[in-house]
Amino acid sequence: MFDGDSVSEAEVITGIEGSVGRITLNRPKALHALNLGMCEAMTAALLAWRDDPAVISVLIDHAGERGFCAGGDIRMIAESGATDAVEAKAFFLTEYRLNHLMVEYPKPIRAIVDGIVMGGGVGISEPAGVRIATERTTYAMPETGIGLFPDVGGGWFLPRLPGEAGTWLALTGARLKAADTVALGIHTHFVETAGVEAVKADLLADAPGAVTRHASDPGPASLAPYREAIDRLFAFDTVEDIFAALEADGSDWALAQLAILKTKSPQSLKVTLRQLRVGRAMKTFAEVMAMEYRLGGRVVRSHDFQEGVRAVIVDKDNTPKWSPATLEGVTDADLDALFAPLPADEEWTPLT
Repeated sequence: MFDGDSVSEAEVITGIEGSVGRITLNRPKALHALNLGMCEAMTAALLAWRDDPAVISVLIDHAGERGFCAGGDIRMIAESGATDAVEAKAFFLTEYRLNHLMVEYPKPIRAIVDGIVMGGGVGISEPAGVRIATERTTYAMPETGIGLFPDVGGGWFLPRLPGEAGTWLALTGARLKAADTVALGIHTHFVETAGVEAVKADLLADAPGAVTRHASDPGPASLAPYREAIDRLFAFDTVEDIFAALEADGSDWALAQLAILKTKSPQSLKVTLRQLRVGRAMKTFAEVMAMEYRLGGRVVRSHDFQEGVRAVIVDKDNTPKWSPATLEGVTDADLDALFAPLPADEEWTPLT
């Protein structure tokens, strides 16, 4: 069993146990937030195991008890974005290549998301065919609250959730527990935390029925009463129309969603909605990665991302001053510029 820094100083521990390649995130003090070195280590392991006949599957888990992965190294990305964004773009290039490698991986991947799973943590768990949540799991894509957008494949995964659940999650940054994530198909199974070590042992032993033996019912989904409203009110193709629909609906729930949306970056809301609508029509995950790489390198240099990180992560005053401050201030031309293709030699490409 890995138990964090006492085992290794490495921020990612990789190795083969029996016939299973195991990747254990090992940066518990930072809630296993991903940095360039961690993405490189995971990529190297997956590439080594891809054609190794001794490895028949992959298990991804984390050390310690503080959560699976809270996202990416936002401070580094913001500091880089404040200058030339070269370091941020290098991180995105590597991270998105890892995400794509996992989506296309020829061997089964299983992920155990026991605890917080947000942003970059979603990017390395959603590609897994088996995604195990526990009662400690908290899932979210909270990027609109810091002037960003739900990257790492959010433009692929979120539009493919039932109805408009992905649109609602992406725009509001709502946090979900396991009953809701399993109901929506974000996670495939629920295992109580007390059973996590046992399911890991069975997975590492490649035991038949390893997951179903330990899986149980996570309980009623708290979101169930609102699914119809989500599908109806978040189906529009402009953020202004979604705002208007929520206001016209007038229910306590709808008005609460509207109040949440009004705290988010107007630029991020519009970028995210277009990202999801465009991503829904894309045929391959690689297309989505190329779109998100274009966006990432530009958005991290924007006022709203710099201000969002200042307000939420650095100063923690939670009072960002967005610019433009209104939806009307974010024009279609602004969005077109953010989504525009890069020069051919700067575009994102998958690993060869």
